[in-house]
Amino acid sequence: MEYKMTTVNLTVHKESCMDMKSIRDNARREFKGICRVCARCDGHSCRGEVPGMGGAGTGSSFIANINALDSYFFNMRTIHNVKTADTAAELFGIRLSAPVLAAPMTGISYNCGGAISEKDFIHAVITGSRAAGTLGMSGDGADPAMYCDGITAIKTNGGMGIPVIKPRAQDEIIKLIKIAEDAGAPAVGMDIDGAGLVTMGLKGQPVSPKTPDELSELVSSTKLPFILKGIMTVDEAELAIHAGVKGIVVSNHGGRVFDFTPGAADVLPDIADMAKGRTTILVDGGARTGQDVLKYLALGADAVLIGRPMITGVFGGGTDGAAFVLDKIKTELAQAMLLTGCGSISDISERILFP
Repeated sequence: MEYKMTTVNLTVHKESCMDMKSIRDNARREFKGICRVCARCDGHSCRGEVPGMGGAGTGSSFIANINALDSYFFNMRTIHNVKTADTAAELFGIRLSAPVLAAPMTGISYNCGGAISEKDFIHAVITGSRAAGTLGMSGDGADPAMYCDGITAIKTNGGMGIPVIKPRAQDEIIKLIKIAEDAGAPAVGMDIDGAGLVTMGLKGQPVSPKTPDELSELVSSTKLPFILKGIMTVDEAELAIHAGVKGIVVSNHGGRVFDFTPGAADVLPDIADMAKGRTTILVDGGARTGQDVLKYLALGADAVLIGRPMITGVFGGGTDGAAFVLDKIKTELAQAMLLTGCGSISDISERILFP
């Protein structure tokens, strides 16, 4: 399939003199204890708090995402001809300011204390992502209105957003895919790792794993690139590619559905070795900074999803806060690229990592 190139070229207005400390302080007040906005968001303080912002059970899967990233260090290089680092990237025919996207998130009303509505949250995420020159993903949840809120935000932003659907019944997913097409979205996805969300079933919205044939049916139902989120093994990445998906997201759902999984950075290299060049590889889990993004890119990802920092950005600064977080990560990424001798995203490889 050929993708039409679109360039996202909007700037963030800086009149508000926003800074990360103000965003974090504001967010801490709005969360009212649901999220502590820890100096280091590593899953220890909120372990087991689901609903809430933590990881499932012992919180080990959330913590594993952080620890897996922390296990990598950089080879710093400063004797080279790279004077500036270009973070621009292309994803599904869209030119982005950086290969960094907002992850799909719903349940803000009951996971984050209710200070911001689902509708206002996803509008801020999608609009802020576009203002930062990239894309936000919208999610799906036990209340069907959550998906509709995301679609509305994407429509309002000229189709600049990617809806992600829970692994519902086949006919329901296909209906929601058609809504994504009508919204002008450049791609559509399914977070198959949401199959373990018991709250969906309790609220009359059952979800379940999918067979390879079912995946193929969903891929064939649309002309949009189909992204499958929740891949954590090489064999399932292979199954997804055979089903025809145009993108996979290596993800354990932020550690929120299943205890005792490895971190995304633990499994990404082997998956990338098999899948690189055959499908677009995205990754989600524990990325907090531009340095984290660079690690994931060096391990084989084509783009990185940002989750919890976006929630802090929206709660602490609304749409401008969302854009500020993404801009900050892009700036950190550029600096890290400069200090590892990478002039462009295509220059990034595992050679920049130690050991």
